[in-house]
Amino acid sequence: MREKFLPFSPPLIGDEEIQEVVDTLRSEWLTTGPKTKRFESDFASYIGAPSALALNSCTGALHLSLAALGISKGDEVITTPLTFCATVNVIEHVGARPVFVDVQPDTLNIDPDKVERAITSRTKAILPVHYAGHPVDLEPIMELARKFGLYVIEDAAHALGAKYKGRYIGASENPVCFSFYATKNITTGEGGMLTGNADFIEKARILSLHGMNRDAWRRYAKEGSWYYEVVAPGFKYNMTDIQASIGIWQLKKLERFQARRVEVATRYSHAFSQEEALEVPVVRPYVEHSWHLYCLRLKLECLKIDRDRFIEELKRRNIGSSVHFMPVHMHPYYKNKYGFSENDFPVAYSNYLRMLSIPLHPGLSDRDADDVIEAVLEIVKIYAR
Repeated sequence: MREKFLPFSPPLIGDEEIQEVVDTLRSEWLTTGPKTKRFESDFASYIGAPSALALNSCTGALHLSLAALGISKGDEVITTPLTFCATVNVIEHVGARPVFVDVQPDTLNIDPDKVERAITSRTKAILPVHYAGHPVDLEPIMELARKFGLYVIEDAAHALGAKYKGRYIGASENPVCFSFYATKNITTGEGGMLTGNADFIEKARILSLHGMNRDAWRRYAKEGSWYYEVVAPGFKYNMTDIQASIGIWQLKKLERFQARRVEVATRYSHAFSQEEALEVPVVRPYVEHSWHLYCLRLKLECLKIDRDRFIEELKRRNIGSSVHFMPVHMHPYYKNKYGFSENDFPVAYSNYLRMLSIPLHPGLSDRDADDVIEAVLEIVKIYAR
């Protein structure tokens, strides 16, 4: 058994990020400025996005997307229950109603075959989540959007580096929202990015900073002017140059980070795929998975313990893990407001009961990965029916 606890997903920060932050701290500009603009440009170029806006979170990107598209009270937004609460909270923030559609049994992404049945005259948008980093099957969703005149906003918090049919997630014209939280494939500590067509991003940029038509860089730089006007009641979602300094270097390392994630995920799948009590993640042939999460699913009928006990057994062996996610319709606010029951979305609920995410990050050594494998297989052997 390991002597030292193995965290689920710590960030991997190097000297380059530290020096870039120091350079920013020694400069005359700490908030949104030249390094944020550089990070936006680098990010858009990397994934082939038409335009990009750096923000303080993916939550901010999702909220801005809804607000910029004019989605408001009385509207409906179709999304998945198997996601972090932020995906759905922002729908509530703009006064719209979240409408859940169950997920596919293999990818755990929203099921396009069930989306059309949820569309009503009040539906304004579809908000799919690229769960764990496996891209949603976007073509049928985009087809429905065209057919019914709907917006598509992608929650790509897990999907930086993922590809759908040869194109990076985020390379499209519609809004796509990324996260740089501490556990994500690259991090700025807290942070996010919104991509989309240039006109949409410019509207979102104004809303991201109080609705002002000039940001601080354009007001306080030598070439700037003090004068600004508030053209909409906006928010405070801008990214700082301190955050962007980290992001600039993290983005340069993404390809290497991604390669290591693939190596570890492959190692796990090879070790677990022959075990009757375990179900490993799928990768459909037309995608490239970002491997933000390695979601292992237990076949509970083969075990004498449940998922929660399995997690405790891992912890006893100094292996960190987590669960992604408790379905949103089970949280008290949503359950009580909309009268949901656990089995309203049976695929999401049944998979939640048997899922756990095991350590996966570019800092994992082969020995670390083998410790995880050894611990998982040992628990399965001890508690097999």
